[in-house]
Amino acid sequence: MIGRRPRIYKSPAELAAMIEPGLVTAASLAAVRDAIRPGVTTLELDAVAERVIRAAGGTPNFSKEPGYRHTICASVNDAVVHGVPGDRVIEPGDIVSIDSGAEVGGWNGDAALTVVVPDPSRPALVAARRRLSDACERALWTGIAALASATTLNEIGGPIEDAIAGAGEFGVIEDYIGHGIGRAMHEEPPVFNYRVRGAGPAVRPGLVVAIEPMVVTGSNETHVASDDWTVLTDDGGDAAHWEHSVAVHDGGIWVLTAPDGGAAGLAPFGIVPSRIAV
Repeated sequence: MIGRRPRIYKSPAELAAMIEPGLVTAASLAAVRDAIRPGVTTLELDAVAERVIRAAGGTPNFSKEPGYRHTICASVNDAVVHGVPGDRVIEPGDIVSIDSGAEVGGWNGDAALTVVVPDPSRPALVAARRRLSDACERALWTGIAALASATTLNEIGGPIEDAIAGAGEFGVIEDYIGHGIGRAMHEEPPVFNYRVRGAGPAVRPGLVVAIEPMVVTGSNETHVASDDWTVLTDDGGDAAHWEHSVAVHDGGIWVLTAPDGGAAGLAPFGIVPSRIAV
């Protein structure tokens, strides 16, 4: 039908409905971050996230993915994304990426963070892994900041790629990218972390996307482990993963999965997020 609103754009009321699942997702990640320490298993971390989400009246949306029954993805060291929680024990010096999502009221949140576990016996390793995580997080906020002034979505890939390149000898994963989010956790449009041809959809009120760069220390070539989920670097290099769900609305942008709407992360870029009217 001519003039029909594209499905990727949400109404003001729908944007307001996405605030709660974003905050619940953020709370689940904060709880897991606080629980990460040597001796804890990734399955125990999964239980932490599930308790937080269900206590808030939400449902772990990862568990709704066909063939997946867990609340989080826990990717350790050379695992990039989609690590399946299990009996793996967190050790000193590990770099751990946690991806979590909540569905509340039929709307979804999705976010990820990376934690480097302290190890006083290996300060050089810890420092290197923190540089990797910091580079990935900086690239995420660079992309979010670019979204605030972009006219089309694919404009943000270049700044993300440049931020990663400028941080050192790091590579950006190209086989796995961000996505739209709303009634489903994974929706159109694709969100690239590198330059691509084509403009992509217009950045205008109602657009909600999950931006999620994945950064590695070596080659960006990957393969899927025998569990059919965990994505590993081919060369055994370390990986980091940061993600936020971000809404574009009449007043500007708002990071749905950050309790402050992204104020702290966007401050270095001179951008002040604007609250979504409810």
